[in-house]
Amino acid sequence: MSESKVRQVSEEQARQVAEESRQTTWNQPSFMKEMFLGDFRLHLIHPYPEPPEDSAEFQAFYQAMDDLLRNQLDSIEIDVSGEYPEDIVDSLRKLGAFGMKIPKEYGGLGFSVHQYQKVMHLVGSIDGNLCALLSAHQSIGVPQPVKLFGSEELKNKYLPRCARGEVSAFALTETDVGSDPARMTTTAVRNPEGDYVLNGNKLWCTNGTIADLLVVMARDGDGKKISAFVVETAWPGVKVEKRCRFMGLKALANAVISFTDVRIPAENLIGEEGRGLKIALTTLNDGRLSIPNMSVGATKSAIEICRRWSAERVQWGKPVGKHEAISHMLADMASYIFAMEAIVEQTTEMADSHRVDIRLEAAACKEWVTYQTWKLIDNTMQIRGGRGYETESSLFNRGEQPVGVERMMRDFRINKIFEGSSEIMHLFMAREAVDKHLEVAGDLIDPRKSAGQKLGALVKSAAFYIGWYPTRWLGWGRWPRYSEFGDLARHLRFVNRSTRRLSRQIFHGMVVHGPKLQHKQGFLFRIVDIANELFAMASSVARAQSMTDKNDADAAKGRALADNFCRQSTRTVKRLFQELWDNDDFRKYKLGVRVVEGEHAWLEQGTIGVYPPPPGYGRSLREAREEAPRKERESPVTVS
Repeated sequence: MSESKVRQVSEEQARQVAEESRQTTWNQPSFMKEMFLGDFRLHLIHPYPEPPEDSAEFQAFYQAMDDLLRNQLDSIEIDVSGEYPEDIVDSLRKLGAFGMKIPKEYGGLGFSVHQYQKVMHLVGSIDGNLCALLSAHQSIGVPQPVKLFGSEELKNKYLPRCARGEVSAFALTETDVGSDPARMTTTAVRNPEGDYVLNGNKLWCTNGTIADLLVVMARDGDGKKISAFVVETAWPGVKVEKRCRFMGLKALANAVISFTDVRIPAENLIGEEGRGLKIALTTLNDGRLSIPNMSVGATKSAIEICRRWSAERVQWGKPVGKHEAISHMLADMASYIFAMEAIVEQTTEMADSHRVDIRLEAAACKEWVTYQTWKLIDNTMQIRGGRGYETESSLFNRGEQPVGVERMMRDFRINKIFEGSSEIMHLFMAREAVDKHLEVAGDLIDPRKSAGQKLGALVKSAAFYIGWYPTRWLGWGRWPRYSEFGDLARHLRFVNRSTRRLSRQIFHGMVVHGPKLQHKQGFLFRIVDIANELFAMASSVARAQSMTDKNDADAAKGRALADNFCRQSTRTVKRLFQELWDNDDFRKYKLGVRVVEGEHAWLEQGTIGVYPPPPGYGRSLREAREEAPRKERESPVTVS
């Protein structure tokens, strides 16, 4: 595998690349964007969306998928073997599962976002490995970016192949490049014939070891533009170097892939040159919804496990679920699942209707739902105790029900990292939270601007804030009571007040920290966390009210769940508001830097040490690696 050089860039250059990849226009309203500005636009999420009735074609597909998961899939085998069974993959191909999001005119099933996510919800309830296979192919692989940005020629060339089951993968990450694309070293340089020549290495390409097609991000020869290309793995110069293995998702077909003088036809450019990152981010707007939908499916399985176990397991004369400590955990688990499904359903409907720009809502679903999922699965492990920590195989061999809590924990931990880590989601949302303020007053706090430019910015910002700031206190003179929501109205009033307070705190942060605000991640992350909680509160109330309006038999139960969730979330929001200005961020930052610089390395005394690893560590792996070339040299050559 060829070695790639680390691309050295300054912090300013890195930020510039990230800034250029942003979508700067808002052609549709955004519930969360308005929230950051202090406007609680309830009409954007209420009445709670009603999904359209599923077609007979989708119902047949869904039933077939359900049958496959119940009767053919052996998740224990997949976890133990670390491979996707070929019969399962073939069954998925025959169902058309690799073409769920591909329009019918290109051979796909043409399902809506809601229908596709309903399937991912179902798959997520049973197996994380299959979720990764299907989601990586359709959310970040070839189908979505080509459908949205590809030429008609490119669509006709590749979408039918994807629909038939040729697996695709996404190649962005490199050894020294994660969420900082400015450091990307893989290049696609145009040759005299007008085609591109691709060179470089990519890391952690999900589906990469089995993929027929790749979406590859690469920069031009000058290093200024990052573009997206469709690359076929069968082309000369494309090589799967290694398969990566992980804590969970044991069958994940994840690869290190190298490209050596790979010739890419000019027509395989997706969209325009230099728009690769924008294409990736736009693709992920609704692509990110796969992870929260499958996470909701997993947490529903988790609450079933906990409910049954808490009723069956007797300790000190009564079921453990009737001990207060466990009953509190169960109450919050059920309430948070209700809220998680509320914001995911809201955002999924927004993606289908195109009535709202969902970039912030999708990011909120990805960050908040995966965070809550991890807490819920951890609680499931705690409630199941030793049986939660024991593997399914061991449980089965002892004659007990093989309930895979430890597999669930291993498989779903990655979702806080996949498709934008929680920290990156926070930074992405924080940048949008301050966008209007940077537009209005950015020049005022920019140290690079001249005195004349700052004076002009002062006049511009004064004109905006004189009209804007007072209304963030007064609420445009309106104090809505939300009486139609009955006993849940108090929670909407809290969301309304907190929305205006949130916008004021963002403004105060700009005033106090100035240009240093971009480095105040503790402050910015709390701002985002508050917004996520408020979004979840409003959505869960809207969902509960919708159940009441429809005379749903479970309406009272839904209201109880929404009420309990909102009570817990209210406490969270109040704490976060307090911590915006009463915290130890500066002290902890200084202390953390001193840890990085080695000042507290004394704490590591009395350990074996892992840098470098001790001689015995990984000995069998080293011996196997050294043995492989020798066996290859000694193997007889067969002449045909």
